[in-house]
Amino acid sequence: MSAVAFDGLPQYLEAETRRVEEALDRAVLRLVTDHGLDADVALASAVRHGVMSEGKRLRPILCVSAFVACGGERTDEAYDLAASLEMIHAYSLMHDDLPAMDDSELRRGRPTTHREHGEEVTMRAGAVLIPAAALQALHACRALGCPEGHARATVLQLVQAAGAGGMVGGQWLDLLGEGGALGPEELNALHRRKTGALLAASLAIGATAAGARDSVAEALHEYGRSIGLAFQIADDILDATESAETLGKNPSDAELDKSTYVSLFGLDEARHRARLEVEHALSALRAAEVDAPALVALAHYVVERGN
Repeated sequence: MSAVAFDGLPQYLEAETRRVEEALDRAVLRLVTDHGLDADVALASAVRHGVMSEGKRLRPILCVSAFVACGGERTDEAYDLAASLEMIHAYSLMHDDLPAMDDSELRRGRPTTHREHGEEVTMRAGAVLIPAAALQALHACRALGCPEGHARATVLQLVQAAGAGGMVGGQWLDLLGEGGALGPEELNALHRRKTGALLAASLAIGATAAGARDSVAEALHEYGRSIGLAFQIADDILDATESAETLGKNPSDAELDKSTYVSLFGLDEARHRARLEVEHALSALRAAEVDAPALVALAHYVVERGN
């Protein structure tokens, strides 16, 4: 792996999270000052609450890790690009938590955005983040010196992952599935959209911005698809086994009568399936000869967090 050496996962996550937080702060400041949000104090506050709440920042970390694995440098502009993914993720959580969806009062250990700022403002703040994220990605790619075709491709990857064929479509399938018994294929299809699409796009965007050759870009996308599913399986396990204090949010799957990997397969088989997805992700990297120790460690982290 080019650039800085990989010194171990905790140190890596700490250093990467710090750079991501700085990029998010720049992104929110740019959004507020350049697009007139400073005239709407309530909206600007809700945007900052939703974006700057503490989190794992896994998607932007994966994006930068893929970018570096493909020969890119760890510049501020690389993290600015990665911040676009977290902006979309933040919007999805803000809307997920609304009473019309999961009706959550707690997120990352503090009150959800709508509990702090109200439902109407939260809906608008989430909506604002969608075009803002696309502009963030475009501006960052141009600052990185990406060819215009690569810049447009990254924006397309971002909005496709966020849209009806990706995350939004997955949220809709999730709502439709409440109270019903989904089979394995239906559950996989739901979560490849709701959770997996943006995770896979994180890798694809990093590869595209770095100008990776097709075989490497395809391997990173396949890695992303697999760890996206592994991430969701691990989430279902945590939701079934951990408390609100540990999770920083209220476990809600059972209350909303949702089909999960735990309800469908049981804890042991769910854990086994998560490990299989990690193995598939790593085999994709090996097949394309992608040397990225950080991505290997992050794949294991996806299923081991909380253990």
